[in-house]
Amino acid sequence: MGVPFEALLPYAVCLGMFGFSGAALSKLRHMQNGGKRARHSVDQWDRQSTL
Repeated sequence: MGVPFEALLPYAVCLGMFGFSGAALSKLRHMQNGGKRARHSVDQWDRQSTL
């Protein structure tokens, strides 16, 4: 017995909203960083040398 597509619509909406908000936050961080990719694993030396 199949599952009616109406039962899967809430999951599709939630998945779409998570995807959209993740992409929007990623784009916002990208724009705030001057169009450059975000840096990961920034240690104390990198923090003090970029001031």
